[in-house]
Parts: sequence; structure tokens; C-alpha cells
Amino acid sequence: MDVWVHPELRAAAAAEDWAALLRAWRKLTRSSQTRLGGLLGLAQSDVSAIENRRRAVTSVEVRQRIIDGLGVPVELLGVRQEGLPLPSLVLPGVVSEADGERLAGVRKGGLRLDAASVDAMDALLAAHRRAEDTVGSRAVAPLVTAQFRAVAGLHGQARGALADRVVRLLAEYAQFLAWMAQDQDNAAVALGWFDRSYDWALESGYGDMAATTMSMKAHLAWSGGEGRRCARLGEAAAATAGASAATRAMAVQMAGRGYALEGERGAAYARLDEAQRIIVDAVDAPPWLYFYGESWFAAQRGMADLHLRDWDGAVGNLTAGLAGFTPAFRRDRAWYGACLAHAYAGAGEAEAALTTALGVVRDASEIGRPHGWTELHRVGALLLRRGSREGRTLVDALAELD
Repeated sequence: MDVWVHPELRAAAAAEDWAALLRAWRKLTRSSQTRLGGLLGLAQSDVSAIENRRRAVTSVEVRQRIIDGLGVPVELLGVRQEGLPLPSLVLPGVVSEADGERLAGVRKGGLRLDAASVDAMDALLAAHRRAEDTVGSRAVAPLVTAQFRAVAGLHGQARGALADRVVRLLAEYAQFLAWMAQDQDNAAVALGWFDRSYDWALESGYGDMAATTMSMKAHLAWSGGEGRRCARLGEAAAATAGASAATRAMAVQMAGRGYALEGERGAAYARLDEAQRIIVDAVDAPPWLYFYGESWFAAQRGMADLHLRDWDGAVGNLTAGLAGFTPAFRRDRAWYGACLAHAYAGAGEAEAALTTALGVVRDASEIGRPHGWTELHRVGALLLRRGSREGRTLVDALAELD
């Protein structure tokens, strides 16, 4: 297999993230650090130090050893140095040639920032949102951080309505960076980015983004087991002026999940029913909610069922939700698949729990850490506590990838 077609490896090469590149290459080729060191002319201890970021690759010689030893395609490195005007994953059609030349001219000061330039930046951000669904936040976050800095550096060129557009775009970048920090279980960084996004949303009159950041803070509270805070933030988000129907639906279902986490069945299902009524008729979803619809709502309702130990309801809703997910949504399929395995285990269906868990275990390992991966460990522990042999099979499968 040509490993250089893999998005995670290409992203690491484009960013010259040598630690991520070595780890990804070994994972894809199932190689040891000793074998990798032999290809690079480095000791195993040096490979380990680079992979664990105890040693940075600063010398031209070591950088070239990696490029030559692993056969890193030169066009990937060229992207980082000279290719696209803003750091980008190597994805076909991310920016057109004309847009690339326009943004390069704006960055160098030869062209004036205009609406078409901001449109091209929008396209980059949209492409990276979708890439993150497939390759995960660890691969995408460094690139998006570099993009954010580049866009922020152009703000001084904007005037009037165009300045508001740039501030709105900065709010979208901050919200995406917050989500990726949250996905990696870094709550402090996530909250910092959410606050910046919220401030810029208010500054530019972007009610939909202000409501989204509040709703995602509710999700962060939910992830931390704070059901009451989740419900309150979700309801505050739903009441934000300027929120679209899709954004309100997301916020209301977050409030419902908060109540479910608290064990308040009546309040939970009342909010979930309300959110479902909203989402059925929603036609105005903002660009960052491109994924949101009835399938995602069904899956999220299934998670509320899990909190309330309605195992049959959870199985039904999670199954229905997953049926609407495309293969590109690897991280979400891993997460909700792990939740479905949990629902089967809770219902006493050990064989179905194991089959479901094994179906998502590799994606959970590669791009679903820590959340999806942790959920699979919970499933294994639950099966073991019940004396099921399937529990041992699952735990062994997880151990192989740990």
C-alpha cells in the first residue's frame, strides 16, 4: 500500500509535524521504532524522543533523513513552503488557482483585501471542517491554528462591512478551534477559544455564532458530567437573538441531554421533543452545522436514552442515527458506534455489543481518542462485570491498539 495517500500522514507532512508523521507512518506500516530508526539512520531512542516530542527536529540533516528514509513526496512539503497562500491540508479543490493567487497577493500586500478573498478563506475553513470529520482533530488543529493567525493578520486591511465579515470569519475559526480542543479533552483551551468566538460574534452581530458557542459550552459541560450547567447553557443558547432554527434545535437538544444526565426524564424528553419539532422544519442551518439533521438528532437522542438507562430506546435511536451517517464521518461513526455498543451491553445483548464495538474499534483508536476510545473501554468493563466472555474479547482487542 502507498501509505502517502493516507490523509493523516499527508497532513503531518504538510505541517512538517515530524512527531505526528513518524507515529502515523509506524501505525500504517505496523513498524517498530527500531525498524524506523534503521531507515532513518537514527537510534531507537532518538525515534522515541522525536515521537514523544522530547526532541524537536531542528537540524537540516535530520529533517532530510526523514524525507529520504520514508520517501516523503516533495509536493507535500512544497505545499507548506510555497504552495497554498494559507496553510492547508493537501485536498483536491480546496482552493482554485485564481483564489490561491489572489490570497497570495493579499498576504504580500500587492492586492487589496476584498470580498472574493474572504470568500476564498471561507472555502478553506469549510474544507477543513469536513477533513476533520475524516482524519480527526489531532491532524487538522495545527493547520487551522496557522490559518487563523494568517486571517487575523489581514484584519487591519478591512474596512466597513468587509471588516465585519473578517471578524465573523475569526469567530468561526475560534469556534472550530474550540471544538477541536474539546475533542482532545482540553477543556481550558476550549473555553478560551469559545470566549473569543463569542466576543467576536457579538461584535459583528453574528447571533447564530453567539448561540452556537453557548450551545457548545453546554456540550463541554455535558462532557464533564455537569448536567445542570449543560441544561442552563443550552437554554440560554436557544434564547439568543439571531439564532437560526437549526442552531436553536441543537441548543434545545443539548438542554435535554443535560436534564437526562441529571436523571430528570420528563424535562429531558420535553426538550428533546421540542428540538425534534424544530429540526424537522429547519432550512437555514449555518455552514458549520452542515452535518446537522434528523440523523444526528436521532443519535443524540439515543445518548439521552443511555443516561436514562432506556436501553431499547438507545439502541433504536443510535441505530437510526448511524444509518444516516456517510463513511466520511469516521470520528462520529466511532463515537456513536461506541455508544450503541454500550446500549447493547446495557440491554444484556453481549454478542451485539461486541460485534458493534469491534466494528468501530480501529476508527476509535485512530481518530476517536479520547472520547470514543474511552467509551469502548466502558463497554468492555460493563461486559466483564456481567461475567460475559465477550468482555474479555473486547478488552483484548483494545489492548492490542493501546
